[in-house]
Formats: sequence, C-alpha cells, structure tokens
Amino acid sequence: MLNFDIHNHKPLREMVYEELKMQILTGAIIPGTRMMEVELADEMGVSRTPIREAIRKLEKEGLVTIEPRRGAYASMISTEDMIEILEVRQDLEGLAAYFAADRMSSDKLKELHEVNEQYKDAVNRGSMEDMIFFDTKFHRDIVDSSHNKILVQMIEQLQELVLRFRYIYYDDFRRAENMYDEHEAIIGAIEGGNPTEARYAADIHIERLKELVIKEGVQQKHV
Repeated sequence: MLNFDIHNHKPLREMVYEELKMQILTGAIIPGTRMMEVELADEMGVSRTPIREAIRKLEKEGLVTIEPRRGAYASMISTEDMIEILEVRQDLEGLAAYFAADRMSSDKLKELHEVNEQYKDAVNRGSMEDMIFFDTKFHRDIVDSSHNKILVQMIEQLQELVLRFRYIYYDDFRRAENMYDEHEAIIGAIEGGNPTEARYAADIHIERLKELVIKEGVQQKHV
C-alpha cells in the first residue's frame, strides 16, 4: 500500500511513479518482472491510471520495457550496460577525486574517514543496505568536494543507474572487503594533496570492479 503522507503535496501520479521507480532501482522489482497494472494498483491502493502513466514514464527512462502483445517488464541489465556506466563513472569520478585533492576541506576529509569506517563496519555486519548507503555517500562526498558544479551535475545524472547496479553486485559481492582498502587509497591521496595520485586511485577502484563485471558478467535474479 502506498504511504499517503498528509504532508506530501505531490500529485498521486508522481508518488506512484517515484515508488515504482525506487522499487526497480533497489531490486524490489526484479529485472524481467512483468509489470501487471491490476496487481500493482491493488498493492498500492490506487487506480490503474497512475500505474499506467508511471509505466510509460519509466519506459522513457529505460527502466521498463514494453513489448507489443506481451506487456510491460522491468528492464533487464546486461553486462554491456554495466560496463558502459562504469566507463563513464571511472572518468568522471577520477576527475572529481583529482579536484578534491586540492579543494576538500579538513572537516570533509574527517567525515570521509568516518564514512569509510562506517562502510567497513557494514561489511563486518553483512548489512547490504548499509554497505550501499555508505559506499554511495563516500563517492558523493568526493564529488561534492570537487566544487565543480558542472561535474557534480553530470555525475548526478548517473546516480540512479549506479544505484541499480549497486543493488545487483552487492547481492553477491565478494569485493566488499577489498573496497575499504581501495577507499583508503583514495583518501590517502586526497589527504596528501596529490591530485594525480587521487585520480589514479579512483581510476583503479572502478577498474577493478569493471574487470570483475567483465569476468563474471551481471548475475541477476530470475523471476
């Protein structure tokens, strides 16, 4: 059932769209799942109209695939899709780390250390949700510290796709422990005020994930 918060003044169609989008991004709706309007409407306590509108909007964003005479499905994610996103992310986040090495404040640097320790704790506890949260925050803090508005905007456009990928590879993620050390290498370069080293450390971090994806492929659940 959709949570109708009395303080939420968004139109119903927007609330339905955001809920379905988040379910797809986080894997609550598994790739390949058929988007049945009647069932979704019943689950969310709404009519079919906002469900239909949301599905059409999600199709334009590539999160839903509509097949003639078959219906709508949550889009599958291919190995090629993930590699393409990682290639762009590698370049942009490397540049963000380069700038952050010169521009990150001491308070933000302290926070970055704390976030990585929280990430390590999440790994030790085996909490996928917390691993994703602190991993995402770690990289976002570096991007914000680039203090380059255009770069921040460009990376922000990737965040939703990156989030969906994180939920896929964290579901069975054997690199979780290694990522703490890779994060530490990035922090060390930024703390040392070495832009070139920071960019290299960020580049290697994404490169190792990309190598794993190429080797293992995208391990998706099946419906």
